[in-house]
Amino acid sequence: MTADGIISAIVIGAIIGVLARLILPGRQKISVLLTIVVGIVAALLGTWLASLLGVKTTDGIDWIEILIQIVLAVIGVSLVAGRSRR
Repeated sequence: MTADGIISAIVIGAIIGVLARLILPGRQKISVLLTIVVGIVAALLGTWLASLLGVKTTDGIDWIEILIQIVLAVIGVSLVAGRSRR
């Protein structure tokens, strides 16, 4: 992975993590850094899952891949936030 790929993964992961926190109802008591980490993992897993489903590369914006990434980030943030409450 190149430096551009790493930087773009961090930026996209941060955006996806923040979107996940906005979608989830209530307050999540996790740090911004943890949100970004969950977003990065969700973005990477979402890209991998989209490639398995055959929807990774489409003409224009890859809406299905982005939707998969956001859903995974919502699940990840809710799991991490639920674990931190205990």
